[in-house]
Amino acid sequence: MAAEEYKKELAELIETVIREGASDLHFSVGSYPAIRVSGSLLPLVKKKKLAPEDTLGFLSAILRPEQMESFLKEREVDFSYSYAERARFRGNGFFQQGTASIAFRFIPRSIKTLEELNLPPALRTFMQREQGFFLVVGPVGQGKSTTLASLVEDINISRTDHVITIEDPVEYLFVEQKSIIEQREVGIDTKDFYSGLKYAFRQDVDVIMLGEMRDPPTIAAAVTAAETGHLVLSTLHTNDAAQTIDRIIDSFSSVQQDQIRVQLAGSLTAIFSQRLVPRVSGGLIPAYELLINNAAVANLIREKRTHEIKTVIETHSEEGMVDMNRSLAGLVRQGEITVENAFARSLNPKLLERLL
Repeated sequence: MAAEEYKKELAELIETVIREGASDLHFSVGSYPAIRVSGSLLPLVKKKKLAPEDTLGFLSAILRPEQMESFLKEREVDFSYSYAERARFRGNGFFQQGTASIAFRFIPRSIKTLEELNLPPALRTFMQREQGFFLVVGPVGQGKSTTLASLVEDINISRTDHVITIEDPVEYLFVEQKSIIEQREVGIDTKDFYSGLKYAFRQDVDVIMLGEMRDPPTIAAAVTAAETGHLVLSTLHTNDAAQTIDRIIDSFSSVQQDQIRVQLAGSLTAIFSQRLVPRVSGGLIPAYELLINNAAVANLIREKRTHEIKTVIETHSEEGMVDMNRSLAGLVRQGEITVENAFARSLNPKLLERLL
């Protein structure tokens, strides 16, 4: 098929994604196109199975020539794709067994509020800070980008700030309200995350949203930014708050770790960890953990006792901290999720059993 035919076919598939409320669209050679609905993959058997020329054809139709050239050379590519002002996708092209595959993640045009996402309104308090380091963490596909977008939008409608996002690729598109929001895409607007972050210091920035922290220089720059009068929001692919702190510290050499511990203890405001759980009524609902950096937590970070952080979360609910198991148990009691799905998402099933 010609490029225009692939674009037409992709448009039909995207209409299916929108109509079915799917979160993802997958192209893999030898298989039907598939969509993910409420966590489950569904093959679109009315379409034909994809041939090698099809996946390459779709990529050629939607990538810029230089992106396609890079894909064929590097064997993988991240990209964003907008469809008729109705939908936006974050995409990744990659090779497997010598043929190209594509994974699309649906990004709604409208940015939902914390209430619409069933997230705690208490997160807003951290967005009113003048400076600090706020992290949203969790495994891949658990809604971290959506939560970050909601938080940035909250800043957009409530603060007169200069916000810079550094993303790969740019996902949610913001319409400026009270704030000036400038969105920089890695590989197009800036060389890499570190470069974008380094030069942000010269751009009179108030809030920095960093799509990912991929290496020690970027992490170090982010922590420094949070120490020096900026509000910094970012993500990590970790399971909980304690693991997040360990992951940050362990990414540095042994001679640097004491310094980063002190910096992190002083600049961290909170870590929000989330999991999307199938809802009894359909769709997904988040269960979450919230660590707030108080004096006790800061001391544990400085003193290399991060293994005790879980206990602090469990025993400081009066300060607003939330334990993942209590969040899961609450959703079960409210009839939102099943007991089986709660146990499947729990990192400490024995404790969850005592709470139910």
